[in-house]
Amino acid sequence: MMAAPIPTDLIPNLDVKDPQYDVVVVVTDKPEKLVGNLECLRKPVEDYGKVDDAYSEDIVLIQTNAVPSGRLIWSPTGPLNRDYDDVRRFYDAGLKGIKRALSAGCKKPLLVRPIDNSFPKAGSVATLGALQALYVPLEIREDVPSKAQKVDFMGVWCDDVERVTEGFKINTALEIGRIVARDIGGSDPERMAAPRVQEYVENIFKDTCIKVDVISDPKIFKKEYPLLAAVNRAAGLVQRHQGRLIFLEYVGEGSIDKTLFLVGKGITYDTGGADIKAGGHMAGMHRDKCGAAAVAGFFKTLSILQPKSLKVVGALCMVRNSVGSECYVADEIITSRAGVRIRVGNTDAEGRMVMADVLCHCKEMALEAVNPQLFTIATLTGHAVRAVGEEYTVIMDNGPARKTKNAQHFQEVGDIWADPFEISTIRRDDFNFHRGKSEYEDVLQCNNMPSSMTDRGHQSPGAFLIMASGLDKHGLDSEKQLPYSHIDVAGSSGPFPGIPTGVPLVALTACFVLPRL
Repeated sequence: MMAAPIPTDLIPNLDVKDPQYDVVVVVTDKPEKLVGNLECLRKPVEDYGKVDDAYSEDIVLIQTNAVPSGRLIWSPTGPLNRDYDDVRRFYDAGLKGIKRALSAGCKKPLLVRPIDNSFPKAGSVATLGALQALYVPLEIREDVPSKAQKVDFMGVWCDDVERVTEGFKINTALEIGRIVARDIGGSDPERMAAPRVQEYVENIFKDTCIKVDVISDPKIFKKEYPLLAAVNRAAGLVQRHQGRLIFLEYVGEGSIDKTLFLVGKGITYDTGGADIKAGGHMAGMHRDKCGAAAVAGFFKTLSILQPKSLKVVGALCMVRNSVGSECYVADEIITSRAGVRIRVGNTDAEGRMVMADVLCHCKEMALEAVNPQLFTIATLTGHAVRAVGEEYTVIMDNGPARKTKNAQHFQEVGDIWADPFEISTIRRDDFNFHRGKSEYEDVLQCNNMPSSMTDRGHQSPGAFLIMASGLDKHGLDSEKQLPYSHIDVAGSSGPFPGIPTGVPLVALTACFVLPRL
């Protein structure tokens, strides 16, 4: 039986001496900020600092009579005023502080973030970091029910209960969405094989405002989504691995003034196909579905917050890239939904294949939609990790999206909410790279090298998706321009081993949902 995505209860609290809590976790940069009714916490921290200079950087558990539990965890953010300090210091300190409380055996923590003017969303971000630490993987919730929750509840200190309670509604909606994203993205290849993703999604959206439509017929795949069908060919022979294309739709109240289309890569396991991943590189390839997982999580958040005047269409492209007698191979030429002849160069570049025809379908819908904007979200390339590091999402716009400074907006909002983006640019080199090299094909899917060893290895797939889907007919030179952005979360989706982050759900929500509440 599926364990529902239930978040930890958040309780606003004015009194740090409330006896119901078994630990107080303080997140700030220096004890001088512990003022007012937090003054009682200052002396124990300063006294500890007299015997251990490392307290300004290291998490410590202090035994003290200042709080009823006798336990005070000091989880410092470190400096906040240097050129490179950002709000993630609060996220990290919230996460680490609660992890320390868990290792001490605490079940009822009180999170304290003294109010300051360092970053506008520091309090919410610290709480989101703490909630990340409290996530319990789906398999554990299902198989070991006694471990389904790490704590009984979590208090959050505040000076204004009404204001913070409103913030909790947003934090809780974000966390429920992130739980969904982590469940789908982090669960193993059998627990979240495509048919079981369908089952999970239908369950979490039952009796909600989200419409779910699932395509599973191989004949429909072959006719309507031939590139996806090629990747699904080998897995389609195994019933429990057969692909699913899951469409989600949200329509807000009132007159619609914005329509989003989100296509998520959902490779439930990536063997590399015929270009098989050798040398141990297959480990962790169940995480290749974090793009689709983020889309599902975003819809869960939508179902709770229900922004007005917004329509969102999502697609989860859930396919396993298996190797076997029916697997697609390099040199095949497949005509896409857009009528573009695609030569396969590398079967390990399956993510762009499963998304391209679905993006084309969304493009067709976008032509009739109100103020449309299209996105693909994927753990697409190792090159993205090499280029920007393991904590950053890459975003790149086509011409119409670049004209609106879409990527810059995501970067600004992401910096506020600890969901950081780096901006890349799709250039002429990327289109030239994917143009057909012979009379046989219009577009080359990929070269035969890993993306991390290919020049512009994370930018050129954006050009491929534009060309294969027919979006190149809707650029700046078109009468019907369609803004499109490709988002690569390969680096930011979370460590393996470890817990997925659910990015870029928070940034998507902050960009398109919160302004409408």
